[in-house]
Amino acid sequence: MYMIREMAADQRPRERLMTHGAQALSNEELLAILLRSGYQDRSVMDVSREVISHLASIDDLKRISAEELMTIKGIKNAKATTIVAAIELGRRMTISPKTIRPRIQTPLDVYHRLETRIAHLEQEHFICLYLNTKSEVIKEETLYIGTINQTVIHPREIFRRAVRISSSALIFIHNHPTGDSTPSRADIIATKELQKSGELMGISVVDHIIIGKMEFYSIMAESKTTLT
Repeated sequence: MYMIREMAADQRPRERLMTHGAQALSNEELLAILLRSGYQDRSVMDVSREVISHLASIDDLKRISAEELMTIKGIKNAKATTIVAAIELGRRMTISPKTIRPRIQTPLDVYHRLETRIAHLEQEHFICLYLNTKSEVIKEETLYIGTINQTVIHPREIFRRAVRISSSALIFIHNHPTGDSTPSRADIIATKELQKSGELMGISVVDHIIIGKMEFYSIMAESKTTLT
């Protein structure tokens, strides 16, 4: 009977990745996560080192085939195809065209982005633009449809999403079906609540823009702009 050697919990690659991040792991540890398990009396780290030893450099992993990997003791079809698939996914990511993200610099930019989509709607649509540090739009999301007030907006969920996608700033937008972009008392209260939550999370609430018919209102600037 073969005994598979167990590693201490704080030495296991998965646990180390969760604690320290993928950047802190060695090539052998990253490969061990893909391999998942060892073979007979060899730990997963032993098998990972065996794979690395077959390469002239880590760059050779780009060209290795499943068949080549399966010549190494302890690697069968499942492990070999997992490694090859991960390498191919990484290759595709490096050659994919860079996404051009629109930059939001003024409330007018927000108006032009959304006016044709929401100014004519008969219900209020509450939208969030998630921005990065360059004021580029990472994501746009409709958070709520209906009359806006502080009881239907859930700051915890909004900012949880922002953290998940590494957004550093938010802009909120909604439309007024009446065409008058003047904020209601509920609009102002909701904005203040979102600002407070943003301060606690270290995420800036840049503005709350209300879009009407040929006009918009910036709550942060406390000003209405009419377009002709």
